Amino acid sequence: MDIQIRKIVSFEEETLIEGNKVADKPLRMFAVAAIVKNPWVGEFVENLRPVVRDYGPQLGALLTEKICALAGGADKIEAFGKAAVVGLSGEVEHASALIHTLHFGNHYREAVQAKSFLSFTNTRGTANAPIVIPMMDKNDGGRRSHYLTLQFNINDAPCDDEIVVVLGGASGGRPHHRIGDRYEELKELGHDIDNPAAV
Repeated sequence: MDIQIRKIVSFEEETLIEGNKVADKPLRMFAVAAIVKNPWVGEFVENLRPVVRDYGPQLGALLTEKICALAGGADKIEAFGKAAVVGLSGEVEHASALIHTLHFGNHYREAVQAKSFLSFTNTRGTANAPIVIPMMDKNDGGRRSHYLTLQFNINDAPCDDEIVVVLGGASGGRPHHRIGDRYEELKELGHDIDNPAAV
């Protein structure tokens, strides 16, 4: 099945001052979104996997190439995440299907040489709906400095029969981060750092 991409949108912001203090290093956050025709719209499809296996690699490769270029190279990306917003005629499952697959996410993970999983949101909305991308350190899920959220919107997407598929990235952590990492609190609570669920 041919994927129908209506357009691709890039978004970038750069934080220079936070909390009335100049950042030692400006924080760049960026995203690339593909607005695609929902292949399942208008009917209940029991097995989504054939389309997922077809669309996932195409979208993963395309968006990974574009976000790495926007970042100035894959090595410039320290935090990452993903998101999808399905239009009102679709199911949240349709948004989930296109981003919760290794056929999609592994393109990005491998390009930036990441160990962490891609944090995510999958929602339903109208055109101009908020697109929210939670991010974390690509190699260290407990590094709270890199718990970031990028939000933007596209004025004409998603249409009711579309899905917006997004990759997000950041060049570093929050300016002036000072809440510590998870590991300190795990030690304080007497938890095993390698097995946080254990008492």
